[in-house]
Amino acid sequence: MQPFRPSRPFPPIRTVPRAAALAGVLALALALGACSSGKPSGGAGGKAPADGPISIAYLQKQGDQEYFVSEAAGARRKADELGIELRVVNLGNDASKTITEVKSAAAQKNRGIIIVVPESAVGPQVVTEAKNAGIALLTSDDQVCANGPKPADCAAADLVPRVGFSGLQMGNEVGKRAAAEFLKAGWSPADSRIIYAWKQDTTVCTDRVKGAKAAWKDAGGPEVQAVEVGTDNTPAGAQAKVEATVTAHQSVRHWVVMGCNDENVAGGVKGLANAGVKGADVIGIGLGAYLACKDWQAGTDNGMKAALYIPGDEVGKLAVQAMYDKLKNGKEFAPESFAPTRMVDATNWKDAGFGCK
Repeated sequence: MQPFRPSRPFPPIRTVPRAAALAGVLALALALGACSSGKPSGGAGGKAPADGPISIAYLQKQGDQEYFVSEAAGARRKADELGIELRVVNLGNDASKTITEVKSAAAQKNRGIIIVVPESAVGPQVVTEAKNAGIALLTSDDQVCANGPKPADCAAADLVPRVGFSGLQMGNEVGKRAAAEFLKAGWSPADSRIIYAWKQDTTVCTDRVKGAKAAWKDAGGPEVQAVEVGTDNTPAGAQAKVEATVTAHQSVRHWVVMGCNDENVAGGVKGLANAGVKGADVIGIGLGAYLACKDWQAGTDNGMKAALYIPGDEVGKLAVQAMYDKLKNGKEFAPESFAPTRMVDATNWKDAGFGCK
């Protein structure tokens, strides 16, 4: 039998160098691994850092409050400087509006949300909505827990990054100044009372009050009976509650007022005045100074002795900068970032450089 001979010669076999073959296999494996790992490639919510214009929403509780007006103004100035499109929304005290506005921010294709929640209980839902939409989330002022209504009970890993102030540190400054004023006045603890006024389901407020109590003692303040007053953190709310407190303590001559913010102290001082307590018998130490300064500017002697100046505009600027760094450059948020504070009174508040509207 004749051996088989093709009518045409087969094409020559081309060999691939072993190193090149291995490199190709490795590249394929890496590509497949990247597709199947499920890990985000960077940036917020699994998105890469933004190349084009950045738009963010700043959602604030009680947006008509002096502090938050200042915060929004600072945020807008920083946004203009960085070329960011910023939308500021006043949530009031409405938890349901909070969720609606978070969803609206997602629908409007915002890349980030900065939020001051009206109440901490709404925090987990805010976190879920932002995560589902792939939006970077940063809290301002008040703490938020990702998986529970009470940030105080939350593990550190579940706390949403925050820009603001240290509640304990602020409270310490207030308590220390109150103790100094009390000792200077020489009042008897027996006929004196301390009022602590705050919204008691707000973690940062509770931190401030705890700090004030501890600092009062550490600064040599004597044992004075304290009255804890739950408010809605507004001047009118504090005023009404303090008036009722005075009515129930007719034998008390001297009053010290501390609380979560200027609203509580200014309202408390006014409530004492309405109940017939003279300014000489009141030591009010505010927290914010934006309402206290109005009394000093008017020359009112109602017992507002001092206030811790907390620059809301600085918080707004810090928050917007942190969000920009996250979205533009992929820089992770710090767990907490704090703005500076300063104790002021009628003699030096103008030197702090803030206006009093």
